[in-house]
Amino acid sequence: MENQTVEEGKTIAIISYLTWIGTIVAYAMNSSKKNSFASFHIRQMIGLGILQIINAWVIYGYVGGMTGGIISFVLFILWIIGFIGAIKGEEKKVPLLGDQFQEWFKNV
Repeated sequence: MENQTVEEGKTIAIISYLTWIGTIVAYAMNSSKKNSFASFHIRQMIGLGILQIINAWVIYGYVGGMTGGIISFVLFILWIIGFIGAIKGEEKKVPLLGDQFQEWFKNV
């Protein structure tokens, strides 16, 4: 990926990792002039955000707090990996589901 593309999209990519509001703001910022680097990280964060919601509603609600806590911790580690990748200017997919996030949300 071109260095200029990364530099132009880096701020949007970082914003996408700052809560759901940040993801929505980053999506809006990226909608007028698409940046492939920013879109990559927005897709990663949308996937992580959906997993966080599923964990909060389903796992905590029906399976139990200990399992939900472990999954929350794993999701936090995946969030850190993605966030550090955005800061470093790398398109580093989150382990396990990063490829699927890119495929599922390819229209972003």
